[in-house]
Amino acid sequence: MEEQKIMSHFIKGLLISLIIIVLGVAGYVAGIAMESWYNWAVNGIMFIAIIVACIYYANQKDGYVTFGNVFSHGFKTSAIIALIMVVYTLLSISVIFPEIKEKSIEVAQQRMEEKGNMTDDQIETAIAFTKKFFLVFAVFGAMIGTIIFGLIASLIGAAVAKKKPMNPLDQMN
Repeated sequence: MEEQKIMSHFIKGLLISLIIIVLGVAGYVAGIAMESWYNWAVNGIMFIAIIVACIYYANQKDGYVTFGNVFSHGFKTSAIIALIMVVYTLLSISVIFPEIKEKSIEVAQQRMEEKGNMTDDQIETAIAFTKKFFLVFAVFGAMIGTIIFGLIASLIGAAVAKKKPMNPLDQMN
């Protein structure tokens, strides 16, 4: 029984990750991956998918779950997604799309210049810092962003999933 739960959140995390990766590759090929609206849309899809995974989990258990059970399942699903996204990020930067680093830095520089609240020296310093730590920012961004969105989605999923009252003796098992 315990193995089935592990496979369940693992498979859901894998499927959600594959959807995010396909959307990421499609966005990159279409030239819209650097657009903030597109990134928010992809994150929104992941967010909704985690909520759906939580609800589906509660339905798999016929509603005999607690808030904590459902939250735990959603968070484990999010952790799987985060791990896969870190691996994908590393592969995309180094192998799949090696030019993404330069494109990302160009977009960052354009956005800093458009805001107009930084001097040229400040922009140069920020860009040099970004170039130096790009891989660290990308990996931690993928991991932390996914975990934060997953945490919130898991809380919402656990709150909205239908739960039946459990016998107090059943909760001890």
